[in-house]
Amino acid sequence: MLNMLRTNTVVKTISSMRRCLAQSQLYTRSYSDGNVNVTKKYTPRRAMMYVPGNDWKKINKIPSLKADSFILDCEDGVALNRKEEARNNIKKIFQEQMFSEWKSELSVRVNSIDSGLCKADLEAVLKGPILPSTLHLPKMESKNQLDWLAQELESLLGKEHNIKLIVFVESARSLLDMKELIQHGFTLMNQGAPFTLEAAIFGSDDFCADIGATRTPEAKELLYSRQYFVTCAKAYRLQAIDLVYINFKDIDGLFRQSVEGAQMGFTGKQVIHPSQIEVVQQAFSPSIEKMQWARELIQSFEAHQQSGKGAFTFHGHMIDMPLLLQARNILQMAENLNQ
Repeated sequence: MLNMLRTNTVVKTISSMRRCLAQSQLYTRSYSDGNVNVTKKYTPRRAMMYVPGNDWKKINKIPSLKADSFILDCEDGVALNRKEEARNNIKKIFQEQMFSEWKSELSVRVNSIDSGLCKADLEAVLKGPILPSTLHLPKMESKNQLDWLAQELESLLGKEHNIKLIVFVESARSLLDMKELIQHGFTLMNQGAPFTLEAAIFGSDDFCADIGATRTPEAKELLYSRQYFVTCAKAYRLQAIDLVYINFKDIDGLFRQSVEGAQMGFTGKQVIHPSQIEVVQQAFSPSIEKMQWARELIQSFEAHQQSGKGAFTFHGHMIDMPLLLQARNILQMAENLNQ
């Protein structure tokens, strides 16, 4: 399915979109939050696949898979008596540069700070000449946790090194405090903390357990929380990563939920099985038809602007600024995925 995105038609469409973006000055990776100004290269994370750090069989399959991002896991995917093994394996992977020629993101999820295991994880995977570019912090609950992480990273890395940080929201309290927690993360960045907050992940299973909800295939019990989560993340220009679809054999259900998540504003989804990767990445990629629509709409907008006209119709619809912004978002996503 995704092979269609590599056809000549798409290449021409992307090229045309880039010209359109340049003319309209629509695309930038820079944004500001208070005193923080961040300019960074966009890292696609449509499908983020968990790989237990203690399982070499699954680790060795990584190069044959095509997910945007892989998460070497020290946390939920690893039994308590295998934590040390997972740490040592992950350390070896980076020190020996086992995937140095590989283009997908390779990140690490440590254990939560409250577990008492996080410090040992950090010391294992962040001591060496080669470091993961991205770190995942599960079960973010308080500002004090972020303060602790900033201090530990500075102790291990110094202020000269900066690591990308992705945080997990997995409880009712964390969701309600999400705005303040993200804001505090940006405050720490402004003060020189050696991390750059890039994305937030919705941990639906722990969240459901926390509020006493029952998981359903339709995830209707999570509608409000997902909408609130994605709003907070996008308010701070963070990538928003949607929940896991547990039944990996139900490909149709996975696709429906992935499309729903993309329509809600999520930028990607967690996956737990290789069969989920292509379906998820297709759902979070703009279709050829949608890209063509966006390109033509913006070209039409530019033409009307140059002629001095205001409102105009396009394909039988009156065009207003929200619709134009939707078109811009589609082009930006396509540009990000084809850098």
